[in-house]
Amino acid sequence: MAFTPSTWIETFVMWTNEDTAMEDLRLPKRVEGDPEARDLLNELIHRSRPLWEHADLRVPETDGFGRLEEVLEKAHAAGHVIRGLEGAERVLAAEAEGLKKVDEKTGVGRGGRVSRLLVLTQDGAERFYRRVESTLKRHAPRVLALRLEMDEYSLGKKIFGADQRVRLLLVDHKDAVSEVLLALADHWKRGSEKD
Repeated sequence: MAFTPSTWIETFVMWTNEDTAMEDLRLPKRVEGDPEARDLLNELIHRSRPLWEHADLRVPETDGFGRLEEVLEKAHAAGHVIRGLEGAERVLAAEAEGLKKVDEKTGVGRGGRVSRLLVLTQDGAERFYRRVESTLKRHAPRVLALRLEMDEYSLGKKIFGADQRVRLLLVDHKDAVSEVLLALADHWKRGSEKD
């Protein structure tokens, strides 16, 4: 079955119960408008795994870095990367409060489109992933997560330099999120061409 943006909304398995979608998820407009979006949706679904052993939440995983390193470095240089779970939670909470106030003031609720991305390493403890799961649920549908099959030292070195470590990054600007998702689509497409 091929997934289109509309079936993505209905079937993306964020919960282990496939009949219950967390919320209607929509990718950034720039990603939805890109020819690679259809393949990206399939790959995000296909590559989703439980966040931790008993998790309700599933997140896509990737085994390579490819152009993601360049895109994340660019986002970091532009000030669109928040380092660490605590910082990410603070930023997301402040944004949520601001969005709530705007919605109350205007009387118009906004649609649920992904605009933030949590990038995780694979070496966190269960407690860390439970906290990430709680953060994702609290800020759904605007926050999506991606787990990299690398440890915190490898990610830290790639983005921040030698002897640096980071277990979680928040990409906090919709254009930077779009760049990461499109780089991911390109990486997965190139990987499937090699197979």
